[in-house]
Amino acid sequence: MKGRISNKLGEILINPEVIAIYAGTTAVECFGIVGMAAISMKDGLVKLLKKESLTHGINVNIEDNRISLDFHVIVAYGISISAVADNLIENVKYKVEEFTGMTVDKINIYVEGVRVID
Repeated sequence: MKGRISNKLGEILINPEVIAIYAGTTAVECFGIVGMAAISMKDGLVKLLKKESLTHGINVNIEDNRISLDFHVIVAYGISISAVADNLIENVKYKVEEFTGMTVDKINIYVEGVRVID
């Protein structure tokens, strides 16, 4: 379902993929996030996604103009996962709400792997 904002001049419809791209770009800028992850259902492998395909690691649900986001991420080795998750939630919630004008209800983070950063 698309996000819908009504004003006196008409309506604005926001495609969930636009929100996913914006949220993914914001997420990979966060400290401790190496990138988004894609899980192969066929063999259960997790792979790091390139910047062009960030939306494959993010699910966006919109109900009653309230956004719910699911992130599948790979975090940096040696950094507190809870600190990374808190930072990700805070940054994404603020920026997506500012960008869309809608409320972010829930952000779920699924840590799919850990990578060493050079």
